[in-house]
Amino acid sequence: MSDMSDSEGMAALRAAVIGVGYLGRFHAQKYTRIPGVRLVGVADLHGERAKRVAEELKVEAVEDFRALLPQVDMVSVVTETESHYAVVRACLEAGVHVLVEKPITASLEDADHLVALAEARGLILQVGHIKRFHPAVSALRESGWLSNPRFIEAQRFAPFKNRALDVDVVQDLMIHDVDLILHFVDSEVESIEAVGSGIFSGKIDIANARIRFANGCVANVSASRVARDATRRMRIFQKDALFDLDFTRPGLSIRRRGTGNWVLDGVTFPAIEELDVPLQKVDAMEMEVRAFCEAVRGGRPALVNGRAGRRALEVVMAIRAAIASWSES
Repeated sequence: MSDMSDSEGMAALRAAVIGVGYLGRFHAQKYTRIPGVRLVGVADLHGERAKRVAEELKVEAVEDFRALLPQVDMVSVVTETESHYAVVRACLEAGVHVLVEKPITASLEDADHLVALAEARGLILQVGHIKRFHPAVSALRESGWLSNPRFIEAQRFAPFKNRALDVDVVQDLMIHDVDLILHFVDSEVESIEAVGSGIFSGKIDIANARIRFANGCVANVSASRVARDATRRMRIFQKDALFDLDFTRPGLSIRRRGTGNWVLDGVTFPAIEELDVPLQKVDAMEMEVRAFCEAVRGGRPALVNGRAGRRALEVVMAIRAAIASWSES
């Protein structure tokens, strides 16, 4: 461990970021803001990019990430998806805890290997499903009112941007809602139907999937990266309530059955309680990185562990397969 200590006398956790493009640079910045953590360096195959971020944060810059592994306790891996397996495997084999951006890997076989490796070595493997840290999601969980969702409708639309084009919209955007739905629904996936098409990128740019669970819950999920305006919303329906999560405001509105009945024009119907839950705007990425550091420090499981990342990937791959089958029909 490092000879540097935090204010309580504990050895500071030493961190690095591998891949400091758009998202990786933010990861690096977050580590510098967390007490008890020291950012040691950044790595990127594009040496000039690594140097720019390193100079900004006054840390070491390298092109080969392996040079940093003996110096650190944990890393964020923010490289292209195709490289996740090789990079994360090298880090885990070096005894380093890993926060890897979603999706966990490009294949289920690779994900299984990384999960098994992390568990065998007693290391944290956290997957960057950042929406788990959104205040609306946290507030819904903490309310205790979500019990047995029956239908979920999710929409995640974004204008076209020249980034994250190494993956399609299912892996880039839809996976956020897939992970949340799997988090909310305590049941196994029974079947998946999906349609989708490429527009600008040569990959799937717009998609819709219908996910049926063994307990009867159905989720309808839409994603687009060719929309004119941004929309990020999820509605969850259960027997006695409707939860409306707006990821842009952020906001959480709840309509649920209240006490007693109302009478209007001679018609009796259940009383309805409407709540707009006040939410504070938070830095979800900083919360995600903090949670990773706390898991490493405290030896607790990650909030979004490798198995959760693997499950989201499995559903996403099934959606992509269903789209391919539909396209060929």
